[in-house]
Amino acid sequence: MKKKSKKRWVFFFLGLILLAYFFYFQNNLIVTTEYDFSSKKIPKSFGGYKIVQLSDLHSKSFGDNQNDLIEKVNKVNPNLIVFTGDLVDSERYNEGSSLVLMEKLVQIAPVYYITGNHEWWSGKFNSLEGELKNVGVHVMRNTVEELNNGKENIHLIGIDDPANLTESYTEQVISEEAIRNTIKEVKDDGSINILLAHRPELVSLYSKFTIDPVFSGHAHGGQFRIPFVGGLVAPNQGLFPEYTSGKHVVGLTTMIVSRGLGNSIIPIRIFNRPEIAVVTLKRIE
Repeated sequence: MKKKSKKRWVFFFLGLILLAYFFYFQNNLIVTTEYDFSSKKIPKSFGGYKIVQLSDLHSKSFGDNQNDLIEKVNKVNPNLIVFTGDLVDSERYNEGSSLVLMEKLVQIAPVYYITGNHEWWSGKFNSLEGELKNVGVHVMRNTVEELNNGKENIHLIGIDDPANLTESYTEQVISEEAIRNTIKEVKDDGSINILLAHRPELVSLYSKFTIDPVFSGHAHGGQFRIPFVGGLVAPNQGLFPEYTSGKHVVGLTTMIVSRGLGNSIIPIRIFNRPEIAVVTLKRIE
């Protein structure tokens, strides 16, 4: 009886060790996911242009001074890096690890950033915005940037997360007004208009405008991903959400949803490793 009891304890502790490793693996080993975006509107000089999308860090660290994450981004050799919100976490606010990441990213490629809901919930975004600008990040707040490659250009539109306003308007109405006012600044030269918008559940709104593609985050991949089914739960989408990961086409608009990097309310990911999304622009002749 004593030998059987010892074996049970050995198996029990072995199981705990394997379980701990599984959770560590799921939450810390970053995966790189590659997508193509093809369009006749892509200028010739932008063919093969690589965009790295990061999202929802929530102040998480990947190795000393974010070295694990930086190494993976470096391997991609991107032309552009976009960060689609929730760089920090409102409940466990720590801008140090987030700023270290941004300082290193701007040495790889130009970095364009938009807010998520957690920046506004933290109540500290005004100071964070100044720090980001100081390290060379392009903070986009309902603004447009022309990205030039020789004589040709594409347009980058970045909108604030609707959590920045406390008025009793719906998030869709706030976002619609932001896009409508911002897109007026875009030159109608036939090129692509890339939108950075934190919330993927508003894709039906984005598709009403001459915007393509869209980069979003917010959903954390559904937090727990069920094989062959998808994500379990996402903010503003509830159970079995539709937009948690990957490429989605709604009307004439393509949306890339990042699974993100960190965690917030739910502290673990299952079958949902942190993600770097890489989108390569391809011109259709």
